[in-house]
Amino acid sequence: MVRSRLDVMAWAAAEYGDAVRLPLGPKTLYFFNHPDHAKHVLADNAENYTKGLGMIHARRALGDGLLTSDGEVWRGQRKTIQPVFQPKRIAGQLGAISDEAERLAARLSTQVGQGPVDMRAEMTAFTLGVLGRTLIDADLGEFESLGDSFEAVQNQAMFDAITLGTVPLWLPLPLQMRFRRARRDLQRVVDRLAADRAARPAGDDVVSRLIESVRHEPDRRVGRVRMRDELVTLLLAGHETTASTLSWAFHLLDEHPEVWERLHNEAVAVFGHGPLTIESMHGLTYTTQVLDEVIRLYPPVWLLPRIARADDEIGGFPVGAGSDVLLCPYLLHRHPSFWTQPTRFDPERFTPAASAGRNRYSYIPFGAGPRFCVGNSLGMMEATVVLATVARDLRLTKVPGYRVAGEAMLTLRIRGGLPMTVRAVT
Repeated sequence: MVRSRLDVMAWAAAEYGDAVRLPLGPKTLYFFNHPDHAKHVLADNAENYTKGLGMIHARRALGDGLLTSDGEVWRGQRKTIQPVFQPKRIAGQLGAISDEAERLAARLSTQVGQGPVDMRAEMTAFTLGVLGRTLIDADLGEFESLGDSFEAVQNQAMFDAITLGTVPLWLPLPLQMRFRRARRDLQRVVDRLAADRAARPAGDDVVSRLIESVRHEPDRRVGRVRMRDELVTLLLAGHETTASTLSWAFHLLDEHPEVWERLHNEAVAVFGHGPLTIESMHGLTYTTQVLDEVIRLYPPVWLLPRIARADDEIGGFPVGAGSDVLLCPYLLHRHPSFWTQPTRFDPERFTPAASAGRNRYSYIPFGAGPRFCVGNSLGMMEATVVLATVARDLRLTKVPGYRVAGEAMLTLRIRGGLPMTVRAVT
């Protein structure tokens, strides 16, 4: 499990089926891999399941942000930020997203004929730029250390998840020392964002809402930590998931040039070199299918861990109170009973005709039930815009011989980056 979490779970599903009991050191994990199981845990009996293995231990690194919190704390956080993700407001962010995508395409164009660029790093910079403009009302590009700090926090969170939080944070391990520096840096960034925002009239952005939510906190230090935890979690989850999706998309497009060709033709036909509008976005149907298929094969949230509050039964199998229950979208999306040729990249799976009658819970890239991802609409909009904009102007090719491998961290990302060469479309 330490070396290759996905391989162990794929082996268990192939060897034992849809319900597997996995002994792991002092713990026993209950792994369920059927749409009916996912529906039961995430929707039908969601109140019986709290955040589980990994997330509760990642709390040491991430604090009580939206990703790790539960109960009334989570409900209060969700209520605070939910208005920022209302469809009307998200639609109003299209101009900012399109502008950032055009800047990215222009920046990549300067690399035509030059050496390779790391597309994972480029996607990270792009998604942070979008979040800054759409959610924070600030230029996150001013904080050059932000990407490294997020990396250190994610590494610590995953380390805590694997070790079940048994390694004291004060031990001077290199990873933990980097994490402590990152946490100080992120507190500095949050304090700066809060101070800058407080100096202006209140707005409809996340920082304004978080400032208001902690205004009556009796202990100012507790309020600062709450703001840091919630904002850092939102930014980390928000940029990392979309950046991972886009990295996998560019990898798959290079592997399937016929898909890139169709994507390019659609972008040219829909918006040419003019700005995207909400109306023209509706014309990017194939682009949307491509992204749906990318996150089927490589869902950024690859694992949904839960803990049972009380005794339950899942698919006829008893699960005791306190049991660790695992759902794995990565494997559920590749279940041979629900997907034909499940490992094949085929955007045609997501035409309206092909999608009709599909089991709703065989495809859960954004989770399901009460904890359905609050930022899914924003993430899909920015992924659609940047994929269409880049494919309209440029062709990206992986460095010959470079082996792409997945890394199952908090998100499912490409290990070690994605070096690609850039050429113009003629």
